[in-house]
Amino acid sequence: MTTLTLAKALNAGLRRALAADDKVVLMGEDIGSLGGVFRVTDGLKAEFGAHRVVDTPLSESGIVGTAVGLAYRGFRPVIEIQFDGFVYPAFDQIVAQVAKLHYRSRGNVRMPITIRLPFGGGIGAAEHHSESPEAYFAHTAGLRVVACSNPADAYVMVQQAIASDDPVLFLEPKRRYHVKGDVDETGNLADAKPMGLATFVAPGDDVTLVTYGALVQTARDAAIAAAEDGISIEVIDLRSLAPVDYESVAASVRRTGRLVVAHEAGEQGGVGAEIVAAVTERCFEYLEAAPVRITGHDIPYPPAKLERHHLPDLDRILDGVDRALGRPNSLSGVEA
Repeated sequence: MTTLTLAKALNAGLRRALAADDKVVLMGEDIGSLGGVFRVTDGLKAEFGAHRVVDTPLSESGIVGTAVGLAYRGFRPVIEIQFDGFVYPAFDQIVAQVAKLHYRSRGNVRMPITIRLPFGGGIGAAEHHSESPEAYFAHTAGLRVVACSNPADAYVMVQQAIASDDPVLFLEPKRRYHVKGDVDETGNLADAKPMGLATFVAPGDDVTLVTYGALVQTARDAAIAAAEDGISIEVIDLRSLAPVDYESVAASVRRTGRLVVAHEAGEQGGVGAEIVAAVTERCFEYLEAAPVRITGHDIPYPPAKLERHHLPDLDRILDGVDRALGRPNSLSGVEA
């Protein structure tokens, strides 16, 4: 095992993918000589050359459009959208071309494109630099959407995304880039858990808490805090938002009888709403209480000084758990 930050784990995964297949090409703004804003691609241009790690103009639509052309020619482009809020100029290319060409060509054309997207808040950034646009893309048929939450998953999942013949939107929680963890750089990718399956982060019997990305660590902390009050929370890291591993989530809810879903994006039309609906359909007779969503507020992302009030934190998640249990929130001092 090697101890790496999440950013370094992504770097190692990209390096291994570049070395394994000369059809893998990285593209993005400032990813070459600079190594990316978050230094995820640091050193890769020097190692593999400017023809494999390509600095592009500031044109997200152009970057994605070029990736479509490369995929047509048999390449496996990996493109970086510098910040989540910059993805919208490329939205048409992603949902109208990348996600649909395999279907429209009756299976004759594949789009093995990986779109790396730093997402979420918590870094004190300026406007358009802290967004959670995952629901737009999870709604898009033909597009896989996955989110890593720790260095070990980041290392493996980015390679799985690149190896996939389906286009993948690869979400990276930017406020967790510097979190460290153990990574097995010698493992066989074929033996790793598929990126479409959820992971049970903490076992529990009273409540199922489902989340992804940056909030996985917050959910883990909530489970530890709740245990001190005699509450047992089962934490599930979804990892894949499209498709969702409903079998794992439903199996947990059938045991606990209660569901809480947490994410940074707004509540209206969010991933959490779809999970609640799907689990209710599958587990209605097992539910002891109505499912609860803990989300960001339905507002444009606030200025940096206010983002701590917007992002779900430990207290808000514990409050949601207590509401699912039908009890006063003694853990955060707020009445449910």
